[in-house]
Amino acid sequence: MTERGQRVRAPKPLDDIPKIKVVGQAPDLFGDFYHSVLSRSWLRHLSIACGIFLGANALFALLYLLDPGCIANAEAGSFADAFFFSVQTMSTIGYGAMTPVTRFANILVTFEALFGTLLVAGLTGVTFAKLARPTAKVLFTRWLVIQPRDGVPHLMVRMANWRHNNVVEARLRMFTLRMERTREGDTIRVPVELELVRNQTAVFWMSWTAMHRIDERSPLYGPDALDRLRAEGSEIFLIFTGIDDTFSAAIHARHRYRIDDIVAGARFADILKVLPDGTRLIDYHKFHEVVMIDGSEGPRAPARE
Repeated sequence: MTERGQRVRAPKPLDDIPKIKVVGQAPDLFGDFYHSVLSRSWLRHLSIACGIFLGANALFALLYLLDPGCIANAEAGSFADAFFFSVQTMSTIGYGAMTPVTRFANILVTFEALFGTLLVAGLTGVTFAKLARPTAKVLFTRWLVIQPRDGVPHLMVRMANWRHNNVVEARLRMFTLRMERTREGDTIRVPVELELVRNQTAVFWMSWTAMHRIDERSPLYGPDALDRLRAEGSEIFLIFTGIDDTFSAAIHARHRYRIDDIVAGARFADILKVLPDGTRLIDYHKFHEVVMIDGSEGPRAPARE
């Protein structure tokens, strides 16, 4: 559970994705460039953009140094002056204090102007694409809980719309990967849908607690179900989709739980309160908090959460 007063951080657009390591795949640096730009983090994107810009100007500065004295009002052989002249040329600032004076410099300026136009246009385009790309801000609880509902145990997960805008036609799918062995002796992982009591809602703007009924049809049925799934290395995956009313575009989010993240015999702490004026108050201090039904102390999330 979270300590009282601890703030809950905003969810990441792509939260808790299993790592994938591949071998034997031929490198393709530019074949899927657009996808790689959209999928990388903002910090990495801006770092790469700054590195490309500074590196390109440093390269052109070295080329200008091949012809000492080719830039007027610049100290001959000065890398700093050549670098700043390159920055002014590539960014089309052109203060006029330093100008090319030789044919070599003018030819190099021509190529740099063309390169700079394409570079700035490319960086501007991919940056705008990242800004304009709609993303979901769905917060998932740290734990899954198993709580009786009308005498039947239910697996429950709580979600919250971090933006608190309208997400219409919201849908949620829950499934687990089961390990099965064929008659031929092959081991395969089969996705098994965990049917939800209610897998969609017309409008998602506050919180939503989704429930899976644990009956004879559920992979979680039986006293040793969790131990069996844990031994198989099974995990539980959530897929959320909806239409963001602000962007009028489809959004999605996903989350992954390990079997050890399931707390049996517990319920989520109440987070919603209706004020006298009708305002809904959501207490994120208690969002990840679980309360044990038998009164014992519940699990505690790591400090980073």
